[in-house]
Amino acid sequence: MLFPLTTRVPRRSLLHVAERSDAGQTVAAAQTQRVLRLVRETLGHDALGAYEHGSAVLGGVQPTSDIDILVITGRLATLREKRQLVAGLLAISAPFPPPGLERCVEVTVVAQAQVRPWRYPPSFDLQYGEWLRSRFERGDRLLLQPAVNVDLTTLLTIVLLGDRPLFGPPPGALLDPVLMEDCVRAMVSDIDLFMDEFENDTRNILLTLARIWQTVVTGVIDRKDRAAAWARERLPPDHQHHMERARAMYLGWQPDEWTGRAAEARATADYMIAQVQRAAAARRPGQALRLAGG
Repeated sequence: MLFPLTTRVPRRSLLHVAERSDAGQTVAAAQTQRVLRLVRETLGHDALGAYEHGSAVLGGVQPTSDIDILVITGRLATLREKRQLVAGLLAISAPFPPPGLERCVEVTVVAQAQVRPWRYPPSFDLQYGEWLRSRFERGDRLLLQPAVNVDLTTLLTIVLLGDRPLFGPPPGALLDPVLMEDCVRAMVSDIDLFMDEFENDTRNILLTLARIWQTVVTGVIDRKDRAAAWARERLPPDHQHHMERARAMYLGWQPDEWTGRAAEARATADYMIAQVQRAAAARRPGQALRLAGG
């Protein structure tokens, strides 16, 4: 059954979701502390700060949300240190999809000199996420090398605007401001890359496109469920139900299943891509970005 934006969920279901959410938050907090302990034990005083980003900053943590952490260091990590970090994160992070209350963990390590002074595109020293688990388990050494990554532009923007240290000073003390035009350019330029994974990650890509569309038009970086609601209001009727479906999956109201709907969902994605490109071309120079409230 599809849960539209106006669906009323039974009170018993809401209570169950709330109880599970509270338990999940406790487990996530313990996972976060394990990550921070691993970082400090591995990198010592060269770990200058760790910062939340993603759903935790945007006010939309859901049962499906990752634990997203940026670590700023004073130097590039050694291969031994990177292997130690990866081994620890493989143990701390839940595999996707998570079998229980533990969450998937995404950790991005950036040496301060890689992003300060600011330049586009930025680079990170190491990134761990569940989409990389199998490659890390196979011992893929390429993942241990610093890499240019345009996605880091948006990540750093959210860290700076969110200002949520887990340890260390405010992020603005370690990072230079990210140019807003670079952030929009990163969002738009990355679309072709992640669309290659559309069939395997339909829900998340539809929600990501909704958020990019909203950000390029309004200058607001919002959580995925609210971006989906914003996009739905602007989609033609034939596309609205796909956005409703993606939002319901994100909120945990129904299983993540697109069998028989892939082609129609792709048409919805293509429509949003066209709108993003049109809005990016018409965007006023100097328009600032901000995080949505709440």
